[in-house]
Amino acid sequence: MIDGRSFVAAQDFLLGAKIYWTTQLYPELREEFRQRQSTAPQPAKNAEDVAELMADNVLYQNFAWLERHLQRFKYSGRYGLQPWHDQQRDKLAAMLDAPGADSLLALDDDLELPAYYTSVDIHQHPGGVYGDEIAGFVYERGARSTTPMLGGSHKDLHYRFADILLNEIGNARRVVDLGCGFGKSTRPIYEGFRDADVVGVDLSAPCLKLAATEAAKAQARNIRFRQASAEATGLDDGCCDVVTSTMLLHEMPPPAIRDLFSESFRLLEPGGRMSHLDFYLLPDPFLRFMHYSHSRRNNEPYMAPLAELDIEQELSDAGFVNISIQPFEEAVGALNNNRAWRFPWTVISAEKPA
Repeated sequence: MIDGRSFVAAQDFLLGAKIYWTTQLYPELREEFRQRQSTAPQPAKNAEDVAELMADNVLYQNFAWLERHLQRFKYSGRYGLQPWHDQQRDKLAAMLDAPGADSLLALDDDLELPAYYTSVDIHQHPGGVYGDEIAGFVYERGARSTTPMLGGSHKDLHYRFADILLNEIGNARRVVDLGCGFGKSTRPIYEGFRDADVVGVDLSAPCLKLAATEAAKAQARNIRFRQASAEATGLDDGCCDVVTSTMLLHEMPPPAIRDLFSESFRLLEPGGRMSHLDFYLLPDPFLRFMHYSHSRRNNEPYMAPLAELDIEQELSDAGFVNISIQPFEEAVGALNNNRAWRFPWTVISAEKPA
């Protein structure tokens, strides 16, 4: 039996270690790369060159070990998220029966989950986020420390993204949020676009149940959640003027991403706008190497293929115009001389011709 105080202390320790890894080890590692680069016969031109240059670097080996195992301890260790939630299973399952939640939710018991989704325990989440009835709770708790530098002093990045949508789009009438998970990305949208009808789409029934439960508690009236693939939502042609996703593209192989772009185009009315927040812009070989190696250590095999895609060409091929690919500031000052490790946050937007 894990007591609450020990669980919190252990998770706080892991978060502190992750912050040290982010703010201290990463800048030192980048400096060691710079020094090796300065004496190398040829400058590193790609991630493979950086990997060869840093292969025997002890600091990198320690950095990589910590990245892999801090995440493992977070989810599966003695005081990990999975065992902590396991011992509260009955209580958590009962919480999903909140009054009104069922009316916000449409599940598909016959939905066949794609192999790319079920073949890996994404984020090292034991069993993935789709099979266990309490997986949504585990995922929600784990997501709180995805970006350890944000802390409590910054506006949540999901709300920052929603602010961009509000500023660029204004009064949307119908919004589809693809890969909505447990609703963290969707809530700022249905709160911000109060006059819009919002639909959150995801593959995970446990996550969708938690999303609907939280929306019912918030007495939201303009949101519905639907279990479906982002590549084939089952929604009507031209049913919305905005399509969004947050941290979804990098969890899909390129063929599925292309299908998602095609589905987004189909869902949008003429003149509608699509906007995805994800990880894409990697301006130098070291950043690309670190991103690709994170992909391997965190069980996210499609990060590198996404980064290799010519997104602008893919969107153009799908029929979109006014394509924009811009860096995203997940916290105040994150793009200004930031030395700490961070994801390559990027907003990818495009419009369906009017």
